[in-house]
Amino acid sequence: MNTGGSTHATAHSGPPARGTAFSETMVGTLRLDGEDRTRRTRLDLTVSADRVLRLLGTTEARATGRIRVAGWADAPDVEGELEISPLARRRIRYRVDFTADGRRLTLDGWKSVTPRRPVTSMTVLPYTLLEDGVRIGTGTLRFPLATHLLPFLAGFRFPRREDGAEFLRPRWRGEPGRTEVWYTTVSDPATGAGLWLHHELTAPDDGSEPYAHGWAAVFPKDGPVRHARFGPTGWRPRETGFGADGVEVRPGRLSGSADGGALRWDLAEQPTDGPLFTFPRWAWRRPLLPAAQMLPAARARYDGTFTHDGETLTLSAAPGASARIYGHGNARRWAWLHADLGGGDVLEIVAAVSMRPGLRRLPPLVFLRLRRHGRTWPRRAERSAAGWAGGGRFRADIALPTWTVVGRSGLRRVRVEVTQPADRTLSLDYTDPDGRHATCRNSERADAHVLLERRRFGGWRTEAEWTLDGTAHAEVGTR
Repeated sequence: MNTGGSTHATAHSGPPARGTAFSETMVGTLRLDGEDRTRRTRLDLTVSADRVLRLLGTTEARATGRIRVAGWADAPDVEGELEISPLARRRIRYRVDFTADGRRLTLDGWKSVTPRRPVTSMTVLPYTLLEDGVRIGTGTLRFPLATHLLPFLAGFRFPRREDGAEFLRPRWRGEPGRTEVWYTTVSDPATGAGLWLHHELTAPDDGSEPYAHGWAAVFPKDGPVRHARFGPTGWRPRETGFGADGVEVRPGRLSGSADGGALRWDLAEQPTDGPLFTFPRWAWRRPLLPAAQMLPAARARYDGTFTHDGETLTLSAAPGASARIYGHGNARRWAWLHADLGGGDVLEIVAAVSMRPGLRRLPPLVFLRLRRHGRTWPRRAERSAAGWAGGGRFRADIALPTWTVVGRSGLRRVRVEVTQPADRTLSLDYTDPDGRHATCRNSERADAHVLLERRRFGGWRTEAEWTLDGTAHAEVGTR
């Protein structure tokens, strides 16, 4: 048996540094060139930096969110940068991009900080709206102190900074009976197509040679699903990522081909969020559960090409994510969802029935993680699966074409309904380490409806609601 992978160990250079995260809302007006009226505007941003804010220096930060312009735009795809330099450069600059009316636009402006008007200068943002570098409008946004100051201050966090690339390193150390997966799902906003890249290492229970294999699939908006496999081939240990038969996963890049080159891809991956642990963090670092799943980055953007049967998709800032699985093989039954909800919000669900004796008769355990405004709910990953003091577990009804998850934690409750239409679902068979066959039914163009409610005086009130039409990534599987 090849045990060469057992020689690599992950190095730790001490505790991770801290970053900064906060949310900000500004309201104001926009006047488009050529119009004789102003439009009411609201900008909601989630801001994150890889370091603690430097009040005496300059901090570069990422921003995602949503902009609403009355009668003109409601764009949940805002992305860009902040330059926070209140004393060194006496400004806080905002430069964010979004799509409105089918056009890619840039909001560019800055707060000019001055000690003579400290409150006004820190809360008023004059800006210019640009298209391809040319001005198409101007406006002003203001931070509403009376209603948003306390939530703004309370929302400041200093999370541990983690390098998502470290989670691409192979976990397998030569033990028989293990499966390790690197997979990526993408939605192409230009064509409506969905992509799925699956890379897998399998180490059989019987101690025979480990092998690498996988597949690529494209789910066109119009036309049948197309997929092709690569491998199996011998596993060769590497420092990071996956490599087999010319197919590679490495930090920032996915490339390869299948079916003699009928399917080819070369994608650059740009993470736009931090890691998301669908299972408890300890379950990934110490493999005590039958399997664990996590995302090195909860959201990412993809640029590059995917060619199938002579047709090439050219991706530009396409939303998606990569994920990792490590364990003993597939569950008895499972369901999975990745949903980019827009505005920096994302939902990840894994619901599964274990193969282990004593657990296989239990209802599915649900691991649900909703990252909204930079915060993850429920606060602990165990909450949705184990409940609180043995009660209150989230519930999943796994079926096709529609499956659901419902649950409550604290003052919030959620209902998720996922639909995988048959003509947008691909069925694939493959072999687990124990030699048994598993079947997954995957759709990279699934539909989803998510309702988040909050308990207030008088009952439950809708806090947020999302409907995804062909942009959810979902799967139902059986053994």
